[in-house]
Amino acid sequence: MGLFGIAEVLASVEATVTQEVIRTKLRDLLPSRQDWRDSIGAIMRGSVLGFVVGILPGPATVLASFTSYTVEKRVSKHPERFGRGAIEGVAGPESANNAAASGAMVPLLSIGIPFAPATAIMMGALMIHGVRPGPLLIEQRPDFFWGVIASMYIGNLMLLVLNLPMVGLFASLLRVPGHFLQPLIVLFCVVGVYSINNSVADVWVMLAFGALGYLLRRYGFEVAPLVLALVLGPMLETSLRQSLIMERGDLTIFFRRPLSASLLILALALILVPLVRYLAGRRALAAGAPRAESSA
Repeated sequence: MGLFGIAEVLASVEATVTQEVIRTKLRDLLPSRQDWRDSIGAIMRGSVLGFVVGILPGPATVLASFTSYTVEKRVSKHPERFGRGAIEGVAGPESANNAAASGAMVPLLSIGIPFAPATAIMMGALMIHGVRPGPLLIEQRPDFFWGVIASMYIGNLMLLVLNLPMVGLFASLLRVPGHFLQPLIVLFCVVGVYSINNSVADVWVMLAFGALGYLLRRYGFEVAPLVLALVLGPMLETSLRQSLIMERGDLTIFFRRPLSASLLILALALILVPLVRYLAGRRALAAGAPRAESSA
């Protein structure tokens, strides 16, 4: 809430740009051929990425959306268009979000283990009705299993039927002046944070992260990776503690297994590659400056 809600309010207060709501008809909302050509790659990548992320433990839809946006910005030939209406930045995360919701059903229906809060609630409801998700679900209750699959297709069609005619209503919210919306956003953020643990300290933490998010956005840093770290951090700590307990504190367990060693090497490379590029760029600039002076 602080990184996105409070930081967005601070950024909007500073901005002096006036926005106008574009009036359009329903048929103009359908994507054109050029829109399809620009977004088809992002849709395919987001669908695959979202499904894979959806199988993993955690809030899959949130992780998939942020990850897809980061990937699309990296692979784009014009990353400067992101944040200014690039259709790839919408098509990719939305496809990943929908695919992650479907992927989260795989561990629930196949092994009977919910990896997300939503699937955990679904599992509780299924057990109340006497349905036990697991490896035998397809054999014992094929009608229920295929009913769930069919409901996903029907649900997506109903989203189109309900959302497209209501676009005008959603767009009308943009006509509300910012000086009315900004205090309401801050109010809802404060009430939401305080209601979690009834703690004023949580509110101060939210305000601190709001200031941090504003500074990161002001100086061109991405906020999404920080959110991913905050979401995955508790899972990482739990897994690290379990592994160290199993090996009696021996850290070499993470390097003896090929999979974990490969992942650690890959993570280290992702950290070092930008640093090496930065240092190489500074060295090239430093080497070019004396040459320019000597030629002058």
